[in-house]
Amino acid sequence: MENKRAAIYGAGSLGTILGAYISKNGGSIELINRNVAHVQALRTNGAKVVGTVNFTQKVTAYTPEEMSGKYDIIFLMTKQQHNPEVVAFLKDYLSDDGVIVTLQNGIPELGIGEIVGENRVLGCTVAWGATMKEPGVCELTSSPDSLTFSLGSLTGRHDSRIADVKSMLELMGRVEIDSNFIGSRWSKLLINSAFSGMSAVLGCTFGEAAKNKKSRRVVQALIKECIDVCAAGGIRIEPVQGKDIVKLLDYKGPIKKALSLFIIPIAIRKHALLKASMLQDLEKGKKTEVDAINGVVSVYGRKVGLPTPMNDKVVEVVHRIESGELRPSFDNLSLFM
Repeated sequence: MENKRAAIYGAGSLGTILGAYISKNGGSIELINRNVAHVQALRTNGAKVVGTVNFTQKVTAYTPEEMSGKYDIIFLMTKQQHNPEVVAFLKDYLSDDGVIVTLQNGIPELGIGEIVGENRVLGCTVAWGATMKEPGVCELTSSPDSLTFSLGSLTGRHDSRIADVKSMLELMGRVEIDSNFIGSRWSKLLINSAFSGMSAVLGCTFGEAAKNKKSRRVVQALIKECIDVCAAGGIRIEPVQGKDIVKLLDYKGPIKKALSLFIIPIAIRKHALLKASMLQDLEKGKKTEVDAINGVVSVYGRKVGLPTPMNDKVVEVVHRIESGELRPSFDNLSLFM
């Protein structure tokens, strides 16, 4: 990894914390964000990480207009709906054998590969969460022992670039190289569609969505839809941090269904404080990634011929919140009954 130039493009809450850890543990990386106030705070005060850990780290931060030269590794952490224009912009800053590593939600690798080439994109799923508190200050909302990554490519090929990326991410946490990366993507998508979806709809944390019995039943139904469409499409969902979520949460009869419902708050306890980035966007009056999360489940369900009414409803409700017709609230549970 020596002499490799790396950047985190879209260094918001997750990216700032990743960059802080990499810098703290001896790595060299640039944090790039279009939020001028955030960049200025990072330059002046360093990256302050609070929450389940607490430290401040000096980092290198720029706005996109200040970028120059070529990068060997670009970690992409912007919202997925902006990928066509963002990736086209980044292509000019990517070295000839450089790679874009997407840490985004959904399944964005195919679209990125169409712009920069399939062999120049890697995917990475993140098993932890964060919230931006104020410029330069980000809260880690997951347990410190959950700082893990799953890294892979759509081609399944492993070369020196994936080794370089792995080495850099290991400055923060454990990294698994996954030959079934699409299965890992669906593992993360399953969690996001269920917990991020309900966090946005209800205006709550993951833990609060799991604790309330009525919302937990919706979470369970969202999970079940993901499991069923993957089974119909021949996709094997990968374990998350060593836990086989399909084995734990799938069900066919009433006994296993009741057990699955009981397990949900336990399964999410390390991330109970997490507030979905979709909810953070709604609170700021921004559009969300719901079409790249719950919408993907709906689209894939139609492809394999399985209905996905709960994911469809999350998409509908979040768009109604975006338009101002509704607001995030537990009152929205009535729309799912």
